[in-house]
Amino acid sequence: MNSRPSSNVIRILLVACVALLGTTALFGQSSKSSMPAAPMQQGPSKIDIFTGYSYLAPHATVTTNLYGGGTYTDKLSSINEGAIGSVAYYFNRYLGGQLEYENSPDGRNDGVQTIQGGLIGRYPMSGMTPFVHALAGAARVGGPNAEPIAAHNYTWGPALTVGGGLDYGLPFFNHRLSLRLFQADYEYFHADYGLTPDFGGRVNSDTARLSTGIVWHVGSLTPPPPVTYSCSASPESVYPGGEVTVTGMTSNLNPKKTAKYSWMGQGLTVNSSDSTAKINTSDLQPGTYKVMGHVTEGNKAGESADCTTMFTVKQFEPPTVSCVASPMTVQPGQTATITATGVSPQNRPLTYTYSASAGSISGSGNSATLSTTGAPSGPVTVTCNVQDDKGQTASSTTTVDIQAPPPPPTPHTEKLCTITFNQDKYRPTRVDNIAKACLDDVALNAQRQPDADLVLVGNAGPGERDGAQKAAWRAVNAKEYLVKDKGIDASRIQVRTGNAGSKEVQDYLVPAGANFENDIQGTEAVDMSALKAKTMEHHYIHHKMTHKKKM
Repeated sequence: MNSRPSSNVIRILLVACVALLGTTALFGQSSKSSMPAAPMQQGPSKIDIFTGYSYLAPHATVTTNLYGGGTYTDKLSSINEGAIGSVAYYFNRYLGGQLEYENSPDGRNDGVQTIQGGLIGRYPMSGMTPFVHALAGAARVGGPNAEPIAAHNYTWGPALTVGGGLDYGLPFFNHRLSLRLFQADYEYFHADYGLTPDFGGRVNSDTARLSTGIVWHVGSLTPPPPVTYSCSASPESVYPGGEVTVTGMTSNLNPKKTAKYSWMGQGLTVNSSDSTAKINTSDLQPGTYKVMGHVTEGNKAGESADCTTMFTVKQFEPPTVSCVASPMTVQPGQTATITATGVSPQNRPLTYTYSASAGSISGSGNSATLSTTGAPSGPVTVTCNVQDDKGQTASSTTTVDIQAPPPPPTPHTEKLCTITFNQDKYRPTRVDNIAKACLDDVALNAQRQPDADLVLVGNAGPGERDGAQKAAWRAVNAKEYLVKDKGIDASRIQVRTGNAGSKEVQDYLVPAGANFENDIQGTEAVDMSALKAKTMEHHYIHHKMTHKKKM
């Protein structure tokens, strides 16, 4: 075998320490480093798999007893071509367990194999991860060669390792790959070849080991972001009977897992197994309601979330109504059309009713008829009422004015025929047959209007002797004929004198309510007491006798 001086172990360890400190310093002063830092993967890895090359520098001697007597001492050789691999499983960001295998043969029956396990600690930083580990296990040691004596067979013994290193992240495979710049370890292993001459002896080796290679990062210790869940109601407010749709919106769900949804609400029945729920509000009272949703994709913390939203059931708004009459003014006994216009803000069905302060009203729907028969004159208030199917009501009024009937025309004195007294100069106040014909017509008019009075106005001719007295007698004689011959009530007949300037009697019919003196000016009532009863009687008798003789 090729022996190496014992100082190799010290040199290797010194080189490893300088490399560790120097690389860390360069990394800490990245602005001065010529090596660009590669960003680390997202979150520390859960498993690191390392494969690489190792250089082993044992510091050990083996003393072998010879058959011929005496001993032979030799050192274990440095092994330049070795392979190393390890798997580290991290419990958290910093600490994990490691299993390592090393195989360092030199091809001359002089080599070492180790299988060890232990703890590993790391400190992840941006682009760099320094680590330390402590391992224990078994070593299979062979050699050294002692020519011309056959080599020592491979023998298992205990092994211990402590050391550390530095990994540099590479930007490949989504930052799942790192370069192990170095791994520097101290190893101790022991092998006992027994007491057989030429093949016996023991080896206790203080060994320095340098390694480099590639590290594969598997998994991540960074927990996935927690599931979030939000929900909203649409519409946010409805009237009873409207449908509300509640929609849940999730994030950070694992698409490989099946999400489960559930809904519940205060006083609500919500049946849905997905992210959307529909709520029928037909049986809900006006108010505000809360809906709660829950989503889960597993049983671990962070794999479920809740959401809450609110919606409002509004009170139905009452209807409104307007009321219009056409025409607004009528004569007694006429009718008016009443039109009601009801509006429900939520288009609820409406029922109409009507009432009136006078007269009678009938109709259905939004139209009715007001009859004013028998109603007194003046305004009539019509009320239009409307009610929806929820019992909410509204009313409005309109007015129909019943005009008072026009007053009857003011009656006036009506002039009838005129009796003249020009034919008989000896009897200038005599009522002849021609006069009677006129008076017969006067009597007929009086009979037709029993509530009317008669006024007979006597007149005298110009320069007629005793004209005033004769004018009075002419009216009195005409009255006598109407009373005695035609049966007209004397109380209905007035006699007066006028100033017409002719021998005549003017006959007037005075309807009830008429005022003769206002209608006919310039007459005076006859004062019957001023006429001598005897003269009047004689005059009348003479008139009757004369009349009979002529007949």
